Amino acid sequence: MTLSSPALPAPVALEPRSARIAISAIFFINGFAFASWVPHIPTVQTRLGLSTAVLGLALLGVALGALVAMPITGMLVARWGSRAVTLASSLLFCPLVALPVRAPSLPLLVVALVCFGAANGAMDVAMNAHAVAVERQLGKTVMSSFHALFSLGGLTGAGSSILLLSWGLTPSMHMTGAALLGLGVVLGASRFLLPASADEGGSAHSFALPRGPLLLMGFVTFLVLMVEGAMADWSAVYLRQSLGTEVGLAGAGYAVFSLAMTAGRLTGDRLVSGLGPEKLLRSGALLATGGLGAALLLHHPVAALIGFGCVGLGLSNLIPVLFSAAGRTPGVPSGVGIAAVSTTGYGGFLVGPPLIGLLAGPMGLPASLGLLVAFLALVAASGSRVLGAQA
Repeated sequence: MTLSSPALPAPVALEPRSARIAISAIFFINGFAFASWVPHIPTVQTRLGLSTAVLGLALLGVALGALVAMPITGMLVARWGSRAVTLASSLLFCPLVALPVRAPSLPLLVVALVCFGAANGAMDVAMNAHAVAVERQLGKTVMSSFHALFSLGGLTGAGSSILLLSWGLTPSMHMTGAALLGLGVVLGASRFLLPASADEGGSAHSFALPRGPLLLMGFVTFLVLMVEGAMADWSAVYLRQSLGTEVGLAGAGYAVFSLAMTAGRLTGDRLVSGLGPEKLLRSGALLATGGLGAALLLHHPVAALIGFGCVGLGLSNLIPVLFSAAGRTPGVPSGVGIAAVSTTGYGGFLVGPPLIGLLAGPMGLPASLGLLVAFLALVAASGSRVLGAQA
């Protein structure tokens, strides 16, 4: 018995520029839909009467679903090609993102979050694999622009959520609208993606355990995403508790980080072309190291905001560079390589926030955040080794 590719709309163009626009739209929708859900988390907590601890455990369902789906998706991309899997996972992700706000009980909330997380993880691997195929067709580095569209989608989703909810939309109405918009964009983009023949669809390659170059890329990705996760969860706490800022200014910490990351990704492709991926990895990690180190040493709100901006700018193009390199690993299909690195790296996003919290008790929050400075310095020192094999 042989597997056949899912029945999806046939592409109408092999034009790489059309495919670039199409996969950019899918990156945007992934960030937009995910960010649209985030503002509803407190509402779901209140409606179901969940404690903070129980809510935290439930939200781990998103991570669990992603970690299970990512390696499986790599195998599916190797078998069917990134186009088919990108479309299938995107068409699942858009409606699933609307389910958690409708969950009537804790068990069903967990099920919804696991399914949502699995679709998101699958979409992440597949769309990055297709982005590598588009890069090959174009003959130039464009991965940062795709991740910039993801970041812009996140900012748009978060901003539009605030506006629409202030107009009186219910959570269910808002998320249904976001899901329908996502489905419309994905279906519109579907016919312009590259066909399976543009990448390695048809291979029977299985999931690759990270080893050799993939192991080093996975380790560096783990450290980078550990810092990103810690910044998301602890930047506001640091400003509020350690520096005594007002609530509004505390929230500005992550906003500055996110805006700087988006701005960096918008210029990332030119930087990769000008500096090369290895030098960009080192310089970006050094900028993030210096920014976070200065923010902690100077112990002032203005220094912290500038420092967090430097971290966002420095990290902005590291994941695009690492994913692009993983998708080009010799002898490994792009989907399998990206799945191996992203699955390993995603663990850092999960480990970072609780690790900082655990160490903040005995060490204090500034000292525990100081460990991230050491991790960033290690990323900078690993630049030549992690990308040397790609040269």
